[in-house]
Amino acid sequence: MPDLNETMGAYSELFMLLAAGTYTVAFIAFAWDLARSSKALRAVDLKAAAASAAPTRIPVAAGAGAGAVDGPADRAGIDVSGPAGRAERPSSATGRASQANGPATGQTADPGMRYGAERRVPARVAVALTVLGAVIHAAGVITRALGAGRVPWGNMYEFLTTGAFVAVAVFLLVLIRRDLRFLGTFVIGLAIIMLVAASVLYWTPVGHLVPALQSYWLIIHVSIAVLSSALFTLTFAMSALQLVQTHRQKTLAAGGPDKLGFMRLVPNALSLENLSYRINAIGFIGWTFTLMFGAIWAEKAWGRFWGWDTKEVWTFVIWVVYAGYLHARATRGWTGTRAAWLSIVGYLCVVFNFAIVNQFFSGLHSYSGL
Repeated sequence: MPDLNETMGAYSELFMLLAAGTYTVAFIAFAWDLARSSKALRAVDLKAAAASAAPTRIPVAAGAGAGAVDGPADRAGIDVSGPAGRAERPSSATGRASQANGPATGQTADPGMRYGAERRVPARVAVALTVLGAVIHAAGVITRALGAGRVPWGNMYEFLTTGAFVAVAVFLLVLIRRDLRFLGTFVIGLAIIMLVAASVLYWTPVGHLVPALQSYWLIIHVSIAVLSSALFTLTFAMSALQLVQTHRQKTLAAGGPDKLGFMRLVPNALSLENLSYRINAIGFIGWTFTLMFGAIWAEKAWGRFWGWDTKEVWTFVIWVVYAGYLHARATRGWTGTRAAWLSIVGYLCVVFNFAIVNQFFSGLHSYSGL
């Protein structure tokens, strides 16, 4: 059994604190991006409306003298550019002006979630800070592993700190292909909550594992569970935004005001649902392996594959909920808000499994904190 290195453990705690601080600044930058972009987009709409509504200088017909006057046709929004100044059709500029406070304010981000040409400085700053925080966070996870002489997920403190890092890392990896910066406040906010909870509620000094956990199955089983949970974190955020965007789109379709201007940076509800479904499918495959490898590990550690332990039951419940979500959406037509609520319920089961079951339910997994 390797010796413990308490110095590395102390460095790990310092890195975790620095990572939490960096994430906090990144969270503020992501929130600033949403708020600022909302105001900026509204300003663009108002400016376009004012420019379109400005009176046009109309040249006087031949023989009427030089110069220009503001004709009544212009004030009525009529195009007088035809022969002899004849009114032909409503001005397209006026049409744009009439829509400036209507459909234009209800626009959403690119459904394909591709990066646009606009420069969103706060968002770029937020992503840069998130990358910096992830590097510091990784240093904290690595020094914890070096201090304990093993993989750093042997108790709730280590699981939360490692889980937060994986969630942020997955978010950053997806950002390479898709513009999901609108999820930054949710993902980074959850990472901060996990780090704070780990430090305040579940702090544990570096130590050795109990004999039952001293197995290579710990690496396989828990690593897949952490990765799957990180994917479910992304889909939870997207499903929550899908519900908000659905409500906003219905309000705008009914002619109501756009009170959630920041949601214009978020793709439409259908795009969120489709991407959430794909990521949930990947997470479900990972959770299936989590369940399978956990059963194999239980047989090697306790001599049985399944014993109806509370932790085992809730792991299976999570699998059933996400299986029901995938089946209902694929074959029963459960789309829209029903699919979003099922995805949210699945993630709440994940949170309950790791936060409530681990702490308040006794069982074979209680001693490990996992």
